[in-house]
Amino acid sequence: MAEQFDEDAPIFAIAVAAELSGMHPQTLRQYDRLGLVVPARTQGGSRRYSLRHVAQLREVARMSAEGIGLPAIVRILELEDRVRELHSRVRDLEERVRTELERRPGARVFAAGSTGSVVTLRHGTRVRRATELVIWRPRQSIDRPDDDPGDESAAPSAD
Repeated sequence: MAEQFDEDAPIFAIAVAAELSGMHPQTLRQYDRLGLVVPARTQGGSRRYSLRHVAQLREVARMSAEGIGLPAIVRILELEDRVRELHSRVRDLEERVRTELERRPGARVFAAGSTGSVVTLRHGTRVRRATELVIWRPRQSIDRPDDDPGDESAAPSAD
């Protein structure tokens, strides 16, 4: 039975994190002061490292051994955190879109009217070429691949 662990749970004291990362505790204190790997703190002020922190410490050691300077390592870690944050946001947005699509069954088509206003059309409604242009049609499912370009039912006709 595989259990899920929270990678961000601050559970390791500095001595344990130092041992797991193969570093001296003083190095971890220095990295904390530099803002390189900043652990959580207990109410008493003790450092508590998570599994993600230990992985970051190992990564810092690897990059440092390859000759990458500490300022560059700080930037790399910041960018990795940003990417992780954006991936989480994308997952949340995909879930919201999926929920919305399930809540509103049936495809909807939008068109731009002659005055530039956006109008909703019923599925299968043809637009008048001279006055309206179809600009968007949602896919039925986020997970479904793009419609087949040879499939004429994929988009309404503009005849």
